[in-house]
Amino acid sequence: MFESLSERLQAVFNRLRNKGVITEKDVDEALREVRIALLEADVNFKVAKEFLARVRERALGAQVLQGLNPAQQVIKIVHEELIATLGGGQSKLVLDGSPTVIMLVGLQGSGKTTTAAKLALQMRKEGHRPLMVAADVRRPAAIQQLITLGRQLDIPVYSEDPRVAPPDICRNAVKKAKESAQDVVILDTAGRLAIDEQMMNELRQVKAKVTPQEVLLVADAMTGQDAVRVAEEFHRQVGLTGLILTKVDGDARGGAALSIRAVTGVPIKYLGMGEKTDALEPFYPDRLASRILGMGDVLTLIEKAQAAFDQKQAQILEEKLRSARFNLEDFLEQMQQLRKMGPLQQVMEMIPGLGGVAKMPGMDEVATEKQMKRIEAIIRSMTPEERQNPNIIEGRRKRRIAAGSGTTVQEVNQLLNQFRQMQKLMKMAATGRMPRGLGGILGG
Repeated sequence: MFESLSERLQAVFNRLRNKGVITEKDVDEALREVRIALLEADVNFKVAKEFLARVRERALGAQVLQGLNPAQQVIKIVHEELIATLGGGQSKLVLDGSPTVIMLVGLQGSGKTTTAAKLALQMRKEGHRPLMVAADVRRPAAIQQLITLGRQLDIPVYSEDPRVAPPDICRNAVKKAKESAQDVVILDTAGRLAIDEQMMNELRQVKAKVTPQEVLLVADAMTGQDAVRVAEEFHRQVGLTGLILTKVDGDARGGAALSIRAVTGVPIKYLGMGEKTDALEPFYPDRLASRILGMGDVLTLIEKAQAAFDQKQAQILEEKLRSARFNLEDFLEQMQQLRKMGPLQQVMEMIPGLGGVAKMPGMDEVATEKQMKRIEAIIRSMTPEERQNPNIIEGRRKRRIAAGSGTTVQEVNQLLNQFRQMQKLMKMAATGRMPRGLGGILGG
């Protein structure tokens, strides 16, 4: 989502780094380019103006321009002010109700129903017992969609006859949650194609009947400044406690995320990073600021790895690596675990220094997914004996594996060669004899 903005900002900072001494003119020229980058990313004009004014005031301080590394100091200031614009620290959900009621509001098409399921799954992962409520009786498929998602996730859904008024459905659902010891109730309310008084009246009635702890606006990040205007209006009429930005993984320019907190004063609590029900991330301003500036996001990467990787399997793998018994079966297993962490491109962008590699030609999500599927097909076309001991794979076996996986003998050879090089690396790592340069091993 922030790819274009990130590239522009990194180009500006690279030029600053190449200068030994930075003058006031250099700072002004850099900030002029940052301003253009922000406005092209659809950041609110007033937000961009105030952001740049704060950066300029701090960057022109004597301790910065006369310091040992002025370029790094300027980048540090931009990073800090970006975090401040995004809201400072993480804003968590208030979960102190009995049960806690979370009311989702938003326009039709923003992804409210899917977000209700994502949020319910997140709550269950955190040890809660969620109940989803189908309170959108206006969109014909909304109730059935939520029931289907609930069935897939094994999370209960409360619904009634569509002729029952939504405020009554929500009140009855909260009563049901108390009876069945559900501690979080998530209300999927009705939306419209545009804001109208009838919708707002209904939402105000629901809020009055169930007094939710959280009123979260689900906003489509791809609508840019429209998302900011929608947030302002919902906050004025209903009173929001937080925001969930959806479709953040799309090709939106990112302005909504950078503007919405500063304009409305309402914190962003989650980001929807994809279509799958586990593609919901808590919003951390500092981590997003680091991603935008190409600094990676190691903490989110670690959290994703902890969630995706089986601890017992990881321990077994570590023992195999230490004794250099890592085989193609293990390789396949680790590749599958890696895929659980999300698109490979997103994972690489979280590793400091690899953001640029992720954007290289051929590294797009479709290409990397195709490569991983091809590798998986080749390994699955081998016998258990061949996976355990790839050294026995000679010409005849290679032809059989290639035919079984729909690939060529050349591709089978390529995988085997890469695996042998990896094994060589593993042995060196296990014995503490890692070479200074890996060129010889990696074919570079």
